[in-house]
Amino acid sequence: MKKRLIAVGMLTAAACHSVKDADTAVTAISKGDTITLPAGAPLLNSLQVSAVESLPYRQQVSTAGTIKAIPTRYAEIAPPFGGRVTRSYLQLGMKTSPETPLFEISSPEFFAAQKVFFQEKSQLQQAERAWKRQQDLVAHGVGTEKDLEEVRTAYEVENKEYENALMGIRLFKANPDQLSLGQPLIVRSPVVGEVIDNKVVLGQFLKDDAASIATIADLSEVWIAGQVKEKDIRFIHPGDECDITIVALPGTALKGKVYHVNAVVEEDTRSVPVLVAVSNPSHALKPGMYATVNFMAAPTPALQIPTTALLQGSESPYVFAVTPDGKYVKRTVVTGSTQGDRLVITSGLKEGDRIVTRGASFLLDIK
Repeated sequence: MKKRLIAVGMLTAAACHSVKDADTAVTAISKGDTITLPAGAPLLNSLQVSAVESLPYRQQVSTAGTIKAIPTRYAEIAPPFGGRVTRSYLQLGMKTSPETPLFEISSPEFFAAQKVFFQEKSQLQQAERAWKRQQDLVAHGVGTEKDLEEVRTAYEVENKEYENALMGIRLFKANPDQLSLGQPLIVRSPVVGEVIDNKVVLGQFLKDDAASIATIADLSEVWIAGQVKEKDIRFIHPGDECDITIVALPGTALKGKVYHVNAVVEEDTRSVPVLVAVSNPSHALKPGMYATVNFMAAPTPALQIPTTALLQGSESPYVFAVTPDGKYVKRTVVTGSTQGDRLVITSGLKEGDRIVTRGASFLLDIK
């Protein structure tokens, strides 16, 4: 009985195999890279066919970058001249505008400039009085032209000396109209911003070659300095919008604009420095933070296919193109970037070509 059951099973399996082969032979014919599916073949129900389209595409280039303060909105304050700090107005977070007082120092150089200024101012006033007096004498027939010329020359010399002394005062950014002999030197802010670093100590002596003792910056807008490979720089233009993610601020998406594209390629990295301007009203972006910048080029037409249409061969990717007479032909393609669930095709297809966009893997089973 057991031997009889085994024999029946073998006959049944052989019969099923014969039916499957017969079904395949009827529904599909494979010859080289071409597969023919007759009308009504069951496999047709598993295939989706669409035309290749030319759609707007934005080339995306990504690079890492570092946040930095904008140089024209950033100032490190160093003592312009040596002296002792007699007063400080500085506080961390203090808002400043140009000419906001930061601290005062008693400076020997400033005191010497004051002395020269007041001396020259006094001598100029005396020379001016002497010249006017001599003009009056000549007008009344008492003075001589020779004496008038001498006092006029003396006045011009004193006036020049006074202008030099006045320039010396202005080097200290002091107002000569409000100057008094012996007053301390007031160091003022050169930019709008806020104090982000303060090392000033009341009573300390500062040398004229001392390093920065305070820093002022306006961080309401910052730059991201990145490097773009030379092969991709053609996609980057001033004014282009960028998507930005910050390592220290996960989940935060920011927008920026390309501010400047360097004119020179750096030889060691074969990259071009690019600056991106980013609004930073909350000051969440700190100089020194790392960022990722996604540059988005202007939209241009590009052939695109669904990613589900692409198959990977042993040497190159391909799709199944559908001919007007119902044949399915392997077509080698060259791919570009991916945009969502679509893939850019740079070679191998043209607009309007019909390809299998879903179920193409079923065709691989046909021998």
